[in-house]
Amino acid sequence: MFYVYLLQSKQNQQFYVGFSPNLKERIIKHNAGQVQSTKRYMPWELIYYEAYRSKDDAIQREQQLKHFAKGFAILKRRVHDSLLR
Repeated sequence: MFYVYLLQSKQNQQFYVGFSPNLKERIIKHNAGQVQSTKRYMPWELIYYEAYRSKDDAIQREQQLKHFAKGFAILKRRVHDSLLR
């Protein structure tokens, strides 16, 4: 399986969208400071994820969420009650 996920920083409520074939291991790396783009805003909390059988589908979805504001806005509305406040 391949995963697209949404993290939220517990430090400043910033969001991060990512992709990984091993979701559990990737979140551990985010919170251990081993991911350059997220280590400044640790710790991170998993808010949402989607699982795909196809790597290409997962990468396409990640890009959609990262580069199209409307797709990300729809996702945030979908998980509204799960977001840190």
